[in-house]
Amino acid sequence: MALNLAQKKEVVAELANVASSAYSLVAAEYAGLTVAQLTELRKKARQSGVYLKVAKNTLVARAVEGTEYECVKDSLTGPLLYAFSKEDPGAAGRLIKDFAKGADKLKPALVAIGGKAYPGSHVDVLASLPTREQALSMFLSVLVQPATMLVRLLSEPASQIARVTKAAGETKAA
Repeated sequence: MALNLAQKKEVVAELANVASSAYSLVAAEYAGLTVAQLTELRKKARQSGVYLKVAKNTLVARAVEGTEYECVKDSLTGPLLYAFSKEDPGAAGRLIKDFAKGADKLKPALVAIGGKAYPGSHVDVLASLPTREQALSMFLSVLVQPATMLVRLLSEPASQIARVTKAAGETKAA
């Protein structure tokens, strides 16, 4: 069903709003997916904080103008499904990668993050990015490591004295 000018402007405005605040973009070829598969993909997208949209490439090209995703304008060819990560950078990559395992018709076409466009094969790299909670826990473990080492270093002389005293007591008792 063709869109009239007002509907096209509405789609462009909606996509521009999402693109301006999204962390990453994954565009995937979806030709051959069933309606049930697309419905399941949309459901998983909502659960993982990913904005999923099937739109004309010309409308998406207009919507990403002035955003960090402007780099993908020339690469938009064929029927594409657009997944914008709204909560963490790797969410769209994980969604497309995981869903493509069960639906071989879904093929990542391009990935964009940080103002740079990459081929669809980089979806694995994007999917491997940690979530916010994982990144914070890794950062915390890095911060805690020096304190842990200092405590071990300071407690070692006392434990060494205790071991020597115990060994001396055992030799005298024998």
